[in-house]
Amino acid sequence: GFLEDSTYPSIHCDAEAAECILSGIMSVNGKKVLHMDRNPYYGGESSSITPLEELYKRFGLPDGPPESMGRGRDWNVDLIPKFLMANGQLVKMLLYTEVTRYLDFKVVEGSFVYKGGKIYKVPSTETEALASNLMGMFEKRRFRKFLVFVANFDENDPKTFEGVDPKLTTMRDVYKKFDLGQDVIDFTGHALALYRTDDYMDQHCLETINRIKLYSESLARYGKSPYLYPLYGLGELPQGFARLSAIYGGTYMLNKPVDEIVMENGRVIGVKSEGEVARCKQLICDPSYVQDRVRKCGQVIRVICILSHPIKNTNDANSCQIIIPQNQVNRKSDIYVCMISYAHNVAAQGKYIAIVSTTVETSEPEAEIEPALELLEPIDQKFVAISDLYEPTEDGTESQIFASRSYDATTHFETTCNDIKDIYKRMTGSDFDFENMKRKQNDVFGEDEQ
Repeated sequence: GFLEDSTYPSIHCDAEAAECILSGIMSVNGKKVLHMDRNPYYGGESSSITPLEELYKRFGLPDGPPESMGRGRDWNVDLIPKFLMANGQLVKMLLYTEVTRYLDFKVVEGSFVYKGGKIYKVPSTETEALASNLMGMFEKRRFRKFLVFVANFDENDPKTFEGVDPKLTTMRDVYKKFDLGQDVIDFTGHALALYRTDDYMDQHCLETINRIKLYSESLARYGKSPYLYPLYGLGELPQGFARLSAIYGGTYMLNKPVDEIVMENGRVIGVKSEGEVARCKQLICDPSYVQDRVRKCGQVIRVICILSHPIKNTNDANSCQIIIPQNQVNRKSDIYVCMISYAHNVAAQGKYIAIVSTTVETSEPEAEIEPALELLEPIDQKFVAISDLYEPTEDGTESQIFASRSYDATTHFETTCNDIKDIYKRMTGSDFDFENMKRKQNDVFGEDEQ
Protein backbone atom coordinates (compact mmCIF):
# COMPACT_ATOMS: atom_id res chain seq x y z
CA GLY A 1 0.00 0.00 0.00
CA PHE A 2 0.90 3.67 0.06
CA LEU A 3 2.77 5.19 2.95
CA GLU A 4 0.06 6.25 5.41
CA ASP A 5 -0.53 9.99 5.99
CA SER A 6 1.84 11.04 3.23
CA THR A 7 0.85 13.67 0.72
CA TYR A 8 2.88 13.99 -2.44
CA PRO A 9 3.26 17.45 -3.95
CA SER A 10 2.96 15.75 -7.30
CA ILE A 11 1.96 12.35 -8.64
CA HIS A 12 3.00 11.38 -12.16
CA CYS A 13 1.00 8.73 -13.97
CA ASP A 14 2.58 6.59 -16.65
CA ALA A 15 6.24 7.06 -17.14
CA GLU A 16 6.26 8.56 -20.62
CA ALA A 17 9.61 10.18 -21.36
CA ALA A 18 8.10 13.63 -20.69
CA GLU A 19 6.71 12.59 -17.30
CA CYS A 20 9.96 10.82 -16.33
CA ILE A 21 12.04 13.84 -17.19
CA LEU A 22 9.73 16.13 -15.25
CA SER A 23 9.78 13.91 -12.19
CA GLY A 24 13.59 13.79 -12.40
CA ILE A 25 13.82 17.56 -12.58
CA MET A 26 11.26 18.10 -9.81
CA SER A 27 13.10 15.62 -7.56
CA VAL A 28 16.43 17.32 -8.13
CA ASN A 29 14.71 20.57 -7.17
CA GLY A 30 13.66 19.08 -3.86
CA LYS A 31 10.03 18.07 -4.60
CA LYS A 32 8.63 14.79 -3.36
CA VAL A 33 7.28 12.77 -6.26
CA LEU A 34 5.22 9.59 -6.55
CA HIS A 35 5.34 7.92 -9.94
CA MET A 36 2.69 5.35 -10.80
CA ASP A 37 2.67 3.28 -13.96
CA ARG A 38 0.04 0.76 -15.01
CA ASN A 39 2.68 -1.02 -17.14
CA PRO A 40 5.24 -3.46 -15.80
CA TYR A 41 8.01 -1.42 -17.47
CA TYR A 42 9.12 2.21 -17.60
CA GLY A 43 8.41 4.50 -20.51
CA GLY A 44 4.81 3.96 -21.67
CA GLU A 45 4.63 4.71 -25.38
CA SER A 46 8.27 5.71 -25.44
CA SER A 47 9.48 2.31 -24.29
CA SER A 48 11.63 -0.07 -26.30
CA ILE A 49 10.17 -3.54 -26.83
CA THR A 50 12.19 -6.65 -26.14
CA PRO A 51 12.41 -9.52 -26.99
CA LEU A 52 11.40 -9.46 -30.66
CA GLU A 53 8.64 -12.05 -30.02
CA GLU A 54 6.90 -9.39 -27.91
CA LEU A 55 6.80 -6.98 -30.87
CA TYR A 56 5.23 -9.62 -33.13
CA LYS A 57 2.63 -10.33 -30.44
CA ARG A 58 1.88 -6.66 -29.95
CA PHE A 59 1.14 -6.23 -33.65
CA GLY A 60 -1.00 -9.38 -33.79
CA LEU A 61 1.43 -11.61 -35.72
CA PRO A 62 0.88 -14.92 -33.91
CA ASP A 63 3.58 -16.91 -35.72
CA GLY A 64 6.41 -14.87 -34.25
CA PRO A 65 9.72 -14.02 -35.90
CA PRO A 66 11.45 -16.42 -38.32
CA GLU A 67 14.83 -18.01 -37.46
CA SER A 68 16.57 -15.54 -39.77
CA MET A 69 15.88 -12.73 -37.27
CA GLY A 70 18.43 -14.14 -34.83
CA ARG A 71 17.93 -14.22 -31.06
CA GLY A 72 14.80 -12.45 -29.84
CA ARG A 73 16.53 -10.94 -26.84
CA ASP A 74 19.08 -9.15 -29.03
CA TRP A 75 16.29 -6.81 -30.10
CA ASN A 76 15.16 -3.57 -28.43
CA VAL A 77 12.66 -1.86 -30.72
CA ASP A 78 11.48 1.70 -30.05
CA LEU A 79 7.79 2.23 -30.71
CA ILE A 80 8.45 5.93 -31.15
CA PRO A 81 11.86 6.62 -32.56
CA LYS A 82 13.57 9.91 -31.80
CA PHE A 83 17.14 11.15 -31.97
CA LEU A 84 18.67 13.66 -29.57
CA MET A 85 20.19 16.90 -30.86
CA ALA A 86 23.75 17.05 -29.52
CA ASN A 87 23.30 20.64 -28.33
CA GLY A 88 19.57 20.38 -27.87
CA GLN A 89 17.35 20.79 -24.84
CA LEU A 90 17.10 17.12 -23.87
CA VAL A 91 20.86 16.67 -23.79
CA LYS A 92 21.04 19.78 -21.59
CA MET A 93 18.42 18.26 -19.29
CA LEU A 94 20.38 15.00 -19.18
CA LEU A 95 23.62 16.82 -18.37
CA TYR A 96 21.93 19.07 -15.84
CA THR A 97 20.39 16.13 -13.98
CA GLU A 98 23.51 13.98 -14.57
CA VAL A 99 21.38 11.19 -16.03
CA THR A 100 24.18 10.94 -18.60
CA ARG A 101 26.07 8.70 -16.20
CA TYR A 102 23.50 5.93 -16.85
CA LEU A 103 23.58 6.15 -20.63
CA ASP A 104 25.97 5.62 -23.51
CA PHE A 105 25.36 7.56 -26.69
CA LYS A 106 26.53 7.05 -30.25
CA VAL A 107 26.58 9.73 -32.91
CA VAL A 108 24.12 9.08 -35.75
CA GLU A 109 26.17 8.65 -38.92
CA GLY A 110 24.37 10.87 -41.35
CA SER A 111 21.41 13.04 -42.09
CA PHE A 112 19.86 12.88 -45.55
CA VAL A 113 17.27 14.85 -47.45
CA TYR A 114 15.02 13.72 -50.30
CA LYS A 115 14.92 15.64 -53.56
CA GLY A 116 13.41 14.57 -56.86
CA GLY A 117 13.15 10.91 -55.85
CA LYS A 118 16.77 10.61 -54.67
CA ILE A 119 18.42 11.11 -51.31
CA TYR A 120 21.35 13.45 -50.67
CA LYS A 121 23.51 13.86 -47.60
CA VAL A 122 22.73 17.06 -45.74
CA PRO A 123 26.13 18.77 -46.07
CA SER A 124 27.80 18.80 -42.68
CA THR A 125 30.83 20.94 -43.48
CA GLU A 126 31.63 23.76 -45.83
CA THR A 127 33.68 21.34 -47.94
CA GLU A 128 30.71 18.98 -48.18
CA ALA A 129 28.41 21.86 -49.04
CA LEU A 130 30.67 22.92 -51.90
CA ALA A 131 30.86 19.35 -53.21
CA SER A 132 27.15 18.55 -52.73
CA ASN A 133 24.88 17.85 -55.71
CA LEU A 134 22.06 19.42 -53.79
CA MET A 135 22.71 22.83 -55.35
CA GLY A 136 24.38 24.44 -58.31
CA MET A 137 27.54 26.51 -58.21
CA PHE A 138 25.99 29.98 -57.75
CA GLU A 139 23.41 28.73 -55.31
CA LYS A 140 26.24 27.35 -53.15
CA ARG A 141 27.80 30.81 -52.84
CA ARG A 142 24.48 32.34 -51.84
CA PHE A 143 23.79 29.54 -49.39
CA ARG A 144 27.24 30.00 -47.85
CA LYS A 145 26.56 33.72 -47.38
CA PHE A 146 23.27 32.83 -45.73
CA LEU A 147 24.95 30.37 -43.31
CA VAL A 148 27.61 32.91 -42.36
CA PHE A 149 24.82 35.43 -41.69
CA VAL A 150 23.00 32.90 -39.47
CA ALA A 151 26.17 31.97 -37.56
CA ASN A 152 26.94 35.63 -36.79
CA PHE A 153 23.37 36.64 -36.02
CA ASP A 154 22.94 37.81 -32.44
CA GLU A 155 19.49 39.08 -31.47
CA ASN A 156 21.10 41.42 -28.91
CA ASP A 157 23.48 43.03 -31.38
CA PRO A 158 21.82 45.04 -34.18
CA LYS A 159 25.19 45.27 -35.95
CA THR A 160 24.70 41.62 -36.95
CA PHE A 161 21.21 42.12 -38.43
CA GLU A 162 22.23 43.12 -41.98
CA GLY A 163 18.88 44.86 -42.34
CA VAL A 164 16.88 41.92 -40.96
CA ASP A 165 14.63 42.74 -38.00
CA PRO A 166 14.20 39.56 -35.89
CA LYS A 167 10.83 40.79 -34.65
CA LEU A 168 9.41 41.91 -37.99
CA THR A 169 11.10 40.22 -40.94
CA THR A 170 9.54 36.92 -42.01
CA MET A 171 11.69 33.94 -42.97
CA ARG A 172 10.29 34.18 -46.48
CA ASP A 173 11.85 37.66 -46.73
CA VAL A 174 15.18 36.41 -45.42
CA TYR A 175 15.28 33.69 -48.10
CA LYS A 176 14.45 36.37 -50.70
CA LYS A 177 17.20 38.62 -49.41
CA PHE A 178 19.77 35.86 -50.01
CA ASP A 179 18.06 34.86 -53.25
CA LEU A 180 17.75 31.18 -52.28
CA GLY A 181 15.86 28.83 -54.64
CA GLN A 182 12.97 26.53 -53.68
CA ASP A 183 15.08 23.34 -53.28
CA VAL A 184 17.50 25.06 -50.93
CA ILE A 185 14.62 26.60 -49.00
CA ASP A 186 13.08 23.13 -48.66
CA PHE A 187 16.20 21.60 -47.30
CA THR A 188 17.03 24.54 -45.00
CA GLY A 189 13.55 24.71 -43.47
CA HIS A 190 13.00 20.98 -43.14
CA ALA A 191 16.41 19.30 -42.78
CA LEU A 192 18.21 22.07 -40.83
CA ALA A 193 15.50 24.03 -39.01
CA LEU A 194 13.42 20.81 -38.76
CA TYR A 195 10.00 22.32 -39.41
CA ARG A 196 7.30 19.79 -40.35
CA THR A 197 5.30 22.18 -42.51
CA ASP A 198 5.87 25.48 -44.32
CA ASP A 199 3.86 27.61 -41.88
CA TYR A 200 7.10 28.99 -40.44
CA MET A 201 7.84 30.89 -43.68
CA ASP A 202 5.44 33.68 -42.78
CA GLN A 203 6.44 33.97 -39.13
CA HIS A 204 9.22 36.14 -37.70
CA CYS A 205 12.61 34.78 -38.64
CA LEU A 206 14.21 34.65 -35.19
CA GLU A 207 13.07 31.15 -34.26
CA THR A 208 14.17 29.74 -37.61
CA ILE A 209 17.57 31.39 -37.32
CA ASN A 210 17.97 29.94 -33.82
CA ARG A 211 16.96 26.48 -35.01
CA ILE A 212 19.54 26.54 -37.82
CA LYS A 213 22.14 27.72 -35.28
CA LEU A 214 21.23 24.80 -33.00
CA TYR A 215 21.67 22.39 -35.91
CA SER A 216 25.07 23.84 -36.82
CA GLU A 217 26.31 23.94 -33.23
CA SER A 218 25.15 20.36 -32.62
CA LEU A 219 26.87 19.30 -35.81
CA ALA A 220 30.07 21.03 -34.82
CA ARG A 221 30.29 18.89 -31.68
CA TYR A 222 30.64 15.52 -33.41
CA GLY A 223 30.95 16.12 -37.13
CA LYS A 224 28.95 13.30 -38.76
CA SER A 225 25.49 14.53 -37.86
CA PRO A 226 23.97 16.61 -35.09
CA TYR A 227 22.12 13.61 -33.64
CA LEU A 228 22.82 11.18 -30.81
CA TYR A 229 21.10 7.91 -29.94
CA PRO A 230 21.49 5.81 -26.77
CA LEU A 231 22.86 2.27 -26.85
CA TYR A 232 20.07 -0.24 -26.07
CA GLY A 233 17.39 2.16 -27.29
CA LEU A 234 15.29 5.03 -25.98
CA GLY A 235 13.81 2.89 -23.21
CA GLU A 236 17.05 3.72 -21.38
CA LEU A 237 16.02 7.38 -21.02
CA PRO A 238 12.97 7.01 -18.78
CA GLN A 239 14.86 4.41 -16.75
CA GLY A 240 17.72 6.84 -16.25
CA PHE A 241 15.34 9.53 -15.00
CA ALA A 242 13.56 6.98 -12.81
CA ARG A 243 16.86 6.09 -11.12
CA LEU A 244 17.60 9.77 -10.66
CA SER A 245 14.20 10.43 -9.11
CA ALA A 246 14.72 7.51 -6.72
CA ILE A 247 18.09 8.88 -5.56
CA TYR A 248 16.31 12.08 -4.56
CA GLY A 249 13.59 10.23 -2.66
CA GLY A 250 11.00 9.87 -5.42
CA THR A 251 8.78 6.78 -5.18
CA TYR A 252 8.12 4.54 -8.19
CA MET A 253 5.32 2.02 -8.50
CA LEU A 254 5.06 -0.17 -11.57
CA ASN A 255 2.04 -2.39 -12.34
CA LYS A 256 -0.11 0.14 -10.50
CA PRO A 257 -3.41 0.85 -12.25
CA VAL A 258 -5.08 4.21 -11.67
CA ASP A 259 -8.76 3.54 -11.07
CA GLU A 260 -9.90 7.08 -10.45
CA ILE A 261 -8.62 10.63 -10.14
CA VAL A 262 -10.09 12.03 -6.93
CA MET A 263 -11.39 15.61 -7.18
CA GLU A 264 -12.68 18.08 -4.61
CA ASN A 265 -14.21 21.45 -5.62
CA GLY A 266 -12.79 21.07 -9.12
CA ARG A 267 -9.22 20.43 -7.94
CA VAL A 268 -7.30 17.17 -7.88
CA ILE A 269 -6.67 15.86 -4.35
CA GLY A 270 -5.45 12.35 -5.08
CA VAL A 271 -5.37 9.19 -7.13
CA LYS A 272 -7.25 6.01 -6.29
CA SER A 273 -5.55 2.70 -7.03
CA GLU A 274 -6.66 -0.76 -5.93
CA GLY A 275 -8.96 0.72 -3.29
CA GLU A 276 -6.44 3.11 -1.72
CA VAL A 277 -5.96 6.82 -2.26
CA ALA A 278 -2.61 8.54 -2.61
CA ARG A 279 -3.11 12.24 -1.95
CA CYS A 280 -1.42 14.93 -4.01
CA LYS A 281 -1.50 18.61 -4.85
CA GLN A 282 -0.65 18.21 -8.52
CA LEU A 283 -1.01 15.45 -11.09
CA ILE A 284 0.91 14.99 -14.32
CA CYS A 285 -0.29 12.34 -16.74
CA ASP A 286 -0.51 11.33 -20.34
CA PRO A 287 -3.76 12.10 -22.22
CA SER A 288 -5.22 8.60 -21.82
CA TYR A 289 -5.90 9.25 -18.11
CA VAL A 290 -8.01 12.34 -18.67
CA GLN A 291 -10.08 11.80 -21.81
CA ASP A 292 -12.43 14.62 -20.79
CA ARG A 293 -9.59 17.16 -20.56
CA VAL A 294 -7.94 16.53 -23.93
CA ARG A 295 -8.96 16.73 -27.57
CA LYS A 296 -7.87 14.72 -30.56
CA CYS A 297 -5.80 16.90 -32.85
CA GLY A 298 -4.75 14.47 -35.56
CA GLN A 299 -3.08 11.13 -36.20
CA VAL A 300 0.43 9.86 -36.80
CA ILE A 301 1.33 6.78 -38.81
CA ARG A 302 4.53 4.94 -37.86
CA VAL A 303 5.86 1.92 -39.71
CA ILE A 304 8.64 -0.14 -38.14
CA CYS A 305 10.62 -1.92 -40.86
CA ILE A 306 13.19 -4.64 -40.28
CA LEU A 307 15.89 -4.78 -42.96
CA SER A 308 18.90 -7.00 -43.58
CA HIS A 309 20.84 -4.25 -45.32
CA PRO A 310 21.78 -0.58 -44.86
CA ILE A 311 19.62 1.92 -46.77
CA LYS A 312 20.78 2.48 -50.36
CA ASN A 313 22.84 5.61 -51.09
CA THR A 314 23.61 6.29 -47.44
CA ASN A 315 27.20 5.15 -47.76
CA ASP A 316 26.31 2.00 -45.76
CA ALA A 317 25.60 4.06 -42.64
CA ASN A 318 24.56 1.96 -39.64
CA SER A 319 22.35 4.82 -38.44
CA CYS A 320 20.83 7.80 -40.23
CA GLN A 321 17.89 10.10 -40.58
CA ILE A 322 16.15 10.86 -43.87
CA ILE A 323 13.76 13.77 -44.18
CA ILE A 324 11.35 13.93 -47.09
CA PRO A 325 10.22 17.58 -47.29
CA GLN A 326 6.45 17.86 -47.89
CA ASN A 327 6.91 19.89 -51.09
CA GLN A 328 8.82 17.04 -52.70
CA VAL A 329 5.86 14.66 -52.38
CA ASN A 330 2.92 17.10 -52.64
CA ARG A 331 2.03 16.98 -48.97
CA LYS A 332 1.53 19.47 -46.16
CA SER A 333 3.83 17.72 -43.69
CA ASP A 334 7.18 15.99 -43.92
CA ILE A 335 7.86 12.26 -43.83
CA TYR A 336 10.66 11.11 -41.53
CA VAL A 337 12.78 7.97 -41.64
CA CYS A 338 15.04 7.13 -38.78
CA MET A 339 17.31 4.12 -38.98
CA ILE A 340 19.38 2.39 -36.29
CA SER A 341 20.89 -1.08 -36.20
CA TYR A 342 22.81 -3.83 -34.44
CA ALA A 343 25.54 -1.21 -33.85
CA HIS A 344 23.31 0.28 -31.11
CA ASN A 345 22.48 -3.07 -29.47
CA VAL A 346 18.87 -2.77 -30.62
CA ALA A 347 18.86 -5.49 -33.30
CA ALA A 348 20.47 -8.86 -34.02
CA GLN A 349 23.82 -8.88 -35.81
CA GLY A 350 23.56 -7.59 -39.39
CA LYS A 351 19.98 -6.30 -38.96
CA TYR A 352 18.66 -2.76 -39.30
CA ILE A 353 15.50 -1.10 -37.99
CA ALA A 354 14.07 1.75 -40.07
CA ILE A 355 11.04 3.61 -38.76
CA VAL A 356 8.95 5.79 -41.04
CA SER A 357 6.62 8.39 -39.53
CA THR A 358 4.39 11.22 -40.67
CA THR A 359 1.26 13.15 -39.78
CA VAL A 360 -1.78 11.51 -41.42
CA GLU A 361 -3.41 13.70 -44.08
CA THR A 362 -5.74 11.36 -46.01
CA SER A 363 -7.98 8.37 -45.43
CA GLU A 364 -5.23 6.07 -46.74
CA PRO A 365 -2.25 6.67 -44.47
CA GLU A 366 -0.27 3.72 -45.80
CA ALA A 367 -0.28 5.15 -49.30
CA GLU A 368 1.08 8.43 -47.91
CA ILE A 369 4.36 6.87 -46.79
CA GLU A 370 4.96 4.92 -50.01
CA PRO A 371 7.85 7.21 -51.13
CA ALA A 372 9.69 6.43 -47.88
CA LEU A 373 9.10 2.69 -48.04
CA GLU A 374 10.50 2.63 -51.59
CA LEU A 375 13.82 3.92 -50.23
CA LEU A 376 13.98 0.96 -47.81
CA GLU A 377 13.28 -1.98 -50.13
CA PRO A 378 13.64 -4.92 -49.69
CA ILE A 379 11.87 -4.96 -46.31
CA ASP A 380 11.89 -8.21 -44.26
CA GLN A 381 8.97 -7.30 -42.00
CA LYS A 382 6.69 -4.30 -41.47
CA PHE A 383 4.72 -3.29 -38.36
CA VAL A 384 2.17 -0.54 -38.98
CA ALA A 385 0.77 1.62 -36.16
CA ILE A 386 -1.63 4.53 -36.49
CA SER A 387 -2.02 6.57 -33.30
CA ASP A 388 -4.30 9.41 -32.35
CA LEU A 389 -2.65 12.63 -31.23
CA TYR A 390 -4.08 14.42 -28.21
CA GLU A 391 -3.50 17.83 -26.72
CA PRO A 392 -4.83 19.19 -23.40
CA THR A 393 -7.91 21.45 -23.59
CA GLU A 394 -7.06 23.27 -20.34
CA ASP A 395 -3.87 24.62 -18.83
CA GLY A 396 -4.37 22.86 -15.50
CA THR A 397 -4.26 25.92 -13.25
CA GLU A 398 -7.81 25.28 -11.96
CA SER A 399 -7.72 21.49 -11.64
CA GLN A 400 -3.95 21.15 -11.08
CA ILE A 401 -4.06 18.27 -13.57
CA PHE A 402 -1.37 18.65 -16.21
CA ALA A 403 -1.69 16.46 -19.28
CA SER A 404 1.25 16.10 -21.63
CA ARG A 405 0.82 16.11 -25.42
CA SER A 406 1.06 12.93 -27.48
CA TYR A 407 4.32 12.44 -29.37
CA ASP A 408 4.33 14.03 -32.81
CA ALA A 409 5.86 12.64 -36.00
CA THR A 410 9.23 14.39 -35.66
CA THR A 411 12.32 12.25 -35.21
CA HIS A 412 13.99 14.43 -32.59
CA PHE A 413 13.10 15.45 -29.03
CA GLU A 414 12.93 19.23 -29.38
CA THR A 415 9.10 19.41 -29.51
CA THR A 416 8.80 17.07 -26.49
CA CYS A 417 11.17 19.35 -24.55
CA ASN A 418 9.03 22.37 -25.40
CA ASP A 419 6.07 20.51 -23.91
CA ILE A 420 8.08 19.72 -20.76
CA LYS A 421 9.04 23.38 -20.35
CA ASP A 422 5.42 24.36 -20.90
CA ILE A 423 4.10 21.94 -18.23
CA TYR A 424 6.87 23.03 -15.85
CA LYS A 425 5.81 26.64 -16.23
CA ARG A 426 2.11 25.83 -15.72
CA MET A 427 2.94 23.80 -12.59
CA THR A 428 5.39 26.14 -10.92
CA GLY A 429 4.40 29.49 -12.38
CA SER A 430 8.00 30.19 -13.37
CA ASP A 431 10.05 29.65 -16.51
CA PHE A 432 12.14 26.56 -16.90
CA ASP A 433 15.65 27.97 -16.71
CA PHE A 434 18.74 25.78 -16.71
CA GLU A 435 21.07 28.48 -15.39
CA ASN A 436 18.76 29.15 -12.49
CA MET A 437 18.61 25.47 -11.67
CA LYS A 438 22.36 25.07 -11.79
CA ARG A 439 22.60 27.84 -9.20
CA LYS A 440 20.00 26.13 -7.05
CA GLN A 441 21.93 22.92 -7.31
CA ASN A 442 25.02 24.66 -6.00
CA ASP A 443 23.01 25.87 -3.03
CA VAL A 444 21.80 22.35 -2.27
CA PHE A 445 25.24 20.80 -2.57
CA GLY A 446 27.01 23.80 -1.05
CA GLU A 447 30.64 23.85 -0.01
CA ASP A 448 29.80 23.26 3.66
CA GLU A 449 28.75 19.67 2.91
CA GLN A 450 32.33 18.54 2.38
